[in-house]
Amino acid sequence: MPRELTVAAIQFAPGLSDDPVAEAEALVREAAGRGAKVVLLPELFAGSYFCKSQEEPFFREAGPWREHKVVTRLAPVAAELGVVLPLSVFERDGPHYYNTLVMVDADGTLLGRYRKSHIPDGPGYQEKYYFRPGNTPFKVWQTKHGRIGAGICWDQWFPEVARALALQGADVLLYPTAIGAEPQDQSLDTAARWRRAMLGHAVSNTTPVVAANRVGDEDGQVFYGTSFIADQAGDVVAELGRTETGVITAAFDLDAVERERAAWGFFRDRRPDLYGALSQTTVD
Repeated sequence: MPRELTVAAIQFAPGLSDDPVAEAEALVREAAGRGAKVVLLPELFAGSYFCKSQEEPFFREAGPWREHKVVTRLAPVAAELGVVLPLSVFERDGPHYYNTLVMVDADGTLLGRYRKSHIPDGPGYQEKYYFRPGNTPFKVWQTKHGRIGAGICWDQWFPEVARALALQGADVLLYPTAIGAEPQDQSLDTAARWRRAMLGHAVSNTTPVVAANRVGDEDGQVFYGTSFIADQAGDVVAELGRTETGVITAAFDLDAVERERAAWGFFRDRRPDLYGALSQTTVD
């Protein structure tokens, strides 16, 4: 029997919702009803994207990852529906704060968490005010529905993250996201560039990629959606537009993907003995 995996990406406007976690749950249920076994929600979907400015009250929204309101509400849903849920939360660990992904297995078990490694700091995305850089390694989790690797938003621009996850045997790469307008330059639209970066990860690692973004105008910061699922060849097989709320799904034969990955030889022909510059902060 082939190893088949149906994945889903959810796109909605949590910053405009009266109860974004309830809306997320309804969309997860829709995805499960369409056969999805791994369901990806956007980054920090518990509310508005608060990082566009520096506001002390938002620190009250953080919590310990195991007891975070998103985790306690949705982990039982994962168990009920038999789906894997990677959940993006604002984590508090003593005096430290992180942008964290909690991996919930299909029986509701909390497999662990990954803390976002690359933290942006620019107009509209002032995350360094809120989050420390992650101190967990890039992680691949063995779930009941396959080996799942994930980065968080800005991580998705770095090919090193995708390769590190692929080297650990990820069957699929997931990227929860909150990205849209660039307040300093209204003429700059990064949507196509954002997608191309991740399609390159799919091609170079012969691994499907799922990206879930938010939509909506949050006090002038417009998130551009365009969530997608790409196959191991970098072809987009499902996508949403710039303003849609909804669910997209795609099914993959993981055994066929694995054979194709071996046939392309990217991992056979790697030369890590030549890649020392990748771990240096300066190059002579």
